[in-house]
Amino acid sequence: MSESRRDPIVRTVPQPADMNGNGDIFGGWVLSQMDIAGGSLAARVAKGRVATVAITAMTFVEPIKVGDMVSIYGEVVKVGRTSITIGLETVVQRRHEETDIRVTHGTFVFVAIDDEGKPRPVPHQEPA
Repeated sequence: MSESRRDPIVRTVPQPADMNGNGDIFGGWVLSQMDIAGGSLAARVAKGRVATVAITAMTFVEPIKVGDMVSIYGEVVKVGRTSITIGLETVVQRRHEETDIRVTHGTFVFVAIDDEGKPRPVPHQEPA
């Protein structure tokens, strides 16, 4: 993922209800936030509905704490005939600190779907 400053797709603050038994944020909560972010980006590329079909890589680097400012960034890695692969990175700022800490990164695959939920071609993208 590019190190240049970019806008997050999702920015949120986890609450005590999102904690696991160790007092950190539950990994499933982080995965769901990443899925929301990746799905949002994939839907823009697909110009319509998408469904998550795979998480091909996922790494948990550091725990997330209650009160951390969680930002999820994404970029399109690959566009296939019906699929879109999105690289996602989760970064936090601890409470009362300004340093960014990379806490997770993963690769999510989405498929463009029609109104019946069947795969459909991703519209052709012109190079920028």
